[in-house]
Amino acid sequence: MASHHLKSIVKLFESCRYRHDLYTVFSDWCECAAIAMSNAMDIRQREKREARYLEIVKRYNKEELATFPQILGEVTMALEAAPQDILGATFHELELHNTARGQFFTPYELCKMMAKMQAGTAEDLQAIIGERGYITAQEPAVGAGAMIIALAEAIKDLDINYQQHLHVTAIDVDPRAVHMAYVQFSLMHIPAEVIVGDTLRMEFRESWYTPAHVMGFWSGRLAADRAAAPAAEPERITIPPAQPIPSRPAKRAKPPPRTSQGLTLFDFGL
Repeated sequence: MASHHLKSIVKLFESCRYRHDLYTVFSDWCECAAIAMSNAMDIRQREKREARYLEIVKRYNKEELATFPQILGEVTMALEAAPQDILGATFHELELHNTARGQFFTPYELCKMMAKMQAGTAEDLQAIIGERGYITAQEPAVGAGAMIIALAEAIKDLDINYQQHLHVTAIDVDPRAVHMAYVQFSLMHIPAEVIVGDTLRMEFRESWYTPAHVMGFWSGRLAADRAAAPAAEPERITIPPAQPIPSRPAKRAKPPPRTSQGLTLFDFGL
């Protein structure tokens, strides 16, 4: 059961708290796990990330390092048991979401409800897949990845293979959150580019490509589609003549039907 795995993960992390700050241990584990997965696939960034990995592990003794793969095993089994934000739950269970840190992750059940509403019907998604072959999702504040995990579950419940027909671009300003999301997306085989950056300022610093992204040749597929797309005409702005102010407010026009080929998820958690 997932609760059993969560208890085991928490116990393993707490075994390191006697010599280290627990927040640091959690952050270091997330980064090491992300690096280990990235280095198996992303050759271009391997050398730099391997050096960072060796820098982190120097802080821990042999017994402490032995807990790292055990934690990864429990995380893997938890995600195999059921789609969930197991690392976000661990973060809260360890009480790292205190006011000093100021970080809270959206509960997974709430994410499931939002994802089902956003995904729509199987017919909606099949229409997009039939036209382009896949669906894209953008997450401007991914946190630990709960919204994307919930979206993948919602798509799977509609009998659509998210591992083949969904690509995710996810961003977060916090590198640790990016590592958490990257690890969980990788274990669920979600094709994704997870970016360390500030969505509001449009500043992006580092990209993490999941194994599913690399193995599915998604960089090439996305680039080919962008190149094949017709160039959009420049937007023309026409300033209308001045009109008298109406005595009563005009009725708001109905929004046009959704024609986007992607889903944009707004997660108000970190």
